[in-house]
Amino acid sequence: MVDIVERPTRPAAPTAVPDAVAAPDAPGLTGRLLGLGARVLHRSVAIVALAAVWEVAPRLGLVDRVFLPPLSEVLVAWWELLRSGQLAEHVGASLTRSLAGLGLAVLTAIPLGLLIGWYRPLAELLSPLLEVFRNTAALALLPVFVLILGLGETSKIALVLYACSWPILLNTIAGVKGVDPLLIRSARSMGLNHLRLFQKVILPAAVPTIFTGVRLAGAYSILVLVAAEMVGAKAGLGYLVNYAQYNFAIPDMYSGIITISAIGLVVNQLLVALERRFSTWRVDVSAG
Repeated sequence: MVDIVERPTRPAAPTAVPDAVAAPDAPGLTGRLLGLGARVLHRSVAIVALAAVWEVAPRLGLVDRVFLPPLSEVLVAWWELLRSGQLAEHVGASLTRSLAGLGLAVLTAIPLGLLIGWYRPLAELLSPLLEVFRNTAALALLPVFVLILGLGETSKIALVLYACSWPILLNTIAGVKGVDPLLIRSARSMGLNHLRLFQKVILPAAVPTIFTGVRLAGAYSILVLVAAEMVGAKAGLGYLVNYAQYNFAIPDMYSGIITISAIGLVVNQLLVALERRFSTWRVDVSAG
């Protein structure tokens, strides 16, 4: 008779109890906010340093505060101009002229640049004329615009139109001519006619270069207009800066300069956002 010893049964493994709350793989809201704050701080540290130097240097006597008042005094003057409505009036006058000239330049220079870049005979015909005018500074022609069109709004808008047309025109031509020939041959081998080739290949490929010209033109529209408003204008940021200088209202002068810089920055950022909207197909190679 064989004794059969019963082996003890192994206890069953405890079942895993699921966690009540699973740890998220992505960083939490706090981490994202901290990352955003770090990026903003990193990008604004140079501006903050400049503001600190501007505030401290006049107070320590490193520069004459009569000619360079502390930033706090300039900001107080800026607020007074804003509260009185003068700043809004000057900004409105300048933006109206600037946007009118820039808009006309976009409407005229982009189609002309596309035609010149696409049709070689037209490019060969107009190239000598373009080389002459592209090297003529817009401000050098200010007396000519004033003599022909007078001191009113027409001459200022025309000067902005002239200054903005060249970066848009030249970048549009370069964008069309810079399209990869292999891409064009591949599209033609697929049976695309000239219109479809231009619509589906040439124009999308040239969009980034065109927007580079538009962004340059946006900066020119402010800078050239400010110089034009210093001659024969009764409103505008250029008039404000010039008038404050002659009346020795130095804080008001710097207030106008700061406003011009802020408007230029905002216009550039808007154009960058618009470029991204029309270039969603592009891959950002700088993202890592």
